[in-house]
Amino acid sequence: MLNRFLLIVCLSVLSGPVAADLVIEITKGVKAALPIAVVPFANDTGQSLNEDIAQIVSDDLLRSGDFDPLARARMLSLPSAGDEIYFRDWSILGQRSLLVGNVTYDAASQKFRAQYELYDVKSQTRLVGKVLSGGRDKLRDIAHAIADTVYETLTGERGVFATQIAYVTLEQKGSDVQYKMEVADADGQRSKLIFRSKMPLLSPAWAPDGKKLAYVSFESGRPAIYIQDIASGTRTLIANYKGLNSAPSWSPDGNQLAMTLSKDGNAEIYILDLRSSQLRRLTRHWAIDTEPSWSPDGKSIVFTSDRGGGPQVYMVGVDGNQPRRLTFEGSYNARPRFSLDGNTIYYVHQRSGFNLAALDLETDQNTILTETDMDESPSVAPNGSMIIYATLKQGKGVLAVVGVNSGSKYTLPARVGDVREPAWSPFLKVN
Repeated sequence: MLNRFLLIVCLSVLSGPVAADLVIEITKGVKAALPIAVVPFANDTGQSLNEDIAQIVSDDLLRSGDFDPLARARMLSLPSAGDEIYFRDWSILGQRSLLVGNVTYDAASQKFRAQYELYDVKSQTRLVGKVLSGGRDKLRDIAHAIADTVYETLTGERGVFATQIAYVTLEQKGSDVQYKMEVADADGQRSKLIFRSKMPLLSPAWAPDGKKLAYVSFESGRPAIYIQDIASGTRTLIANYKGLNSAPSWSPDGNQLAMTLSKDGNAEIYILDLRSSQLRRLTRHWAIDTEPSWSPDGKSIVFTSDRGGGPQVYMVGVDGNQPRRLTFEGSYNARPRFSLDGNTIYYVHQRSGFNLAALDLETDQNTILTETDMDESPSVAPNGSMIIYATLKQGKGVLAVVGVNSGSKYTLPARVGDVREPAWSPFLKVN
């Protein structure tokens, strides 16, 4: 039966009011995480600040699983510039890296300036130093940008702290039910309402430019696919055929949208050219084909099908060649997503419960990534290092993140209520 992933509405109808922002709960750290001291930035503005930049940076780095920030209570001094650092103190504390900085205010431009420096403790050398500026409402953006720079400098991999996540929440007050499509920072903060409806909202998918979302809405009483501009709120109806219209997925160049339609009587994968509005059917089989997802090079699509007797993951070229089955272990494998390099498929795998798994396409080796009982809707971070997904925690719908290589884990529950259907944004242009 494919109704678990084909009609996820039954799993999305969860009760309880939902708070706007999400909460970070670290559930598993990493012993090999790199020790780093993020010293509180000196406030030289002459006014109170609404954000603690250093704390946000520290929290970002901790959440990645690759770093172990030093607790402030253990710090022997609080330098704010390189000439104030006594490296011996930080070496005694076992720190490999040290971040210091200060915040000033320029009255002429009415902007705050955050100056920061990252040092290697052992060599006592400065690795990077920059100045970022912005209004009071940009202090959190500045902090995420600093965390991204620190992460990339020390790991060689681009950070994802300045990215965003989209997700669906449900708020129920008596008999009144409202579904909300929301977008927030990658840490769950500064949530923004994108669209609300009394009917289910499903399957948000980011456009490659990070400016639009495609999603499924039941607002008319039946599923239809919309594209919405995040900044303006403008919505465009993309697919409203008879039957099923579901699971939109953007091509890497943003010019095409793969989706599942049953307009011809059976659920099949179609590709819509957004420039010409030409619709092309990709699969042809009596079974149900759904949940398409593009390869990074745009040449292939993975999808879920029960053509083998139960839901399994298949791959087909965008030219429509014969689909190839990828998963064979277990009776349920669904919702596939490619890794950043295209060499691995992440998907939902059923053991005693439903967990996330990884399939190496070269070795056919399967690895179980999560241990909870009802995991679904995986979405890969744009640097490929983490996967966000929906799960249940103490009977409550929450979002969770697992490090692909580090194995670190944290959850993003709503303060009240349930949250589902996550989608990680691409890298976003910093204004």
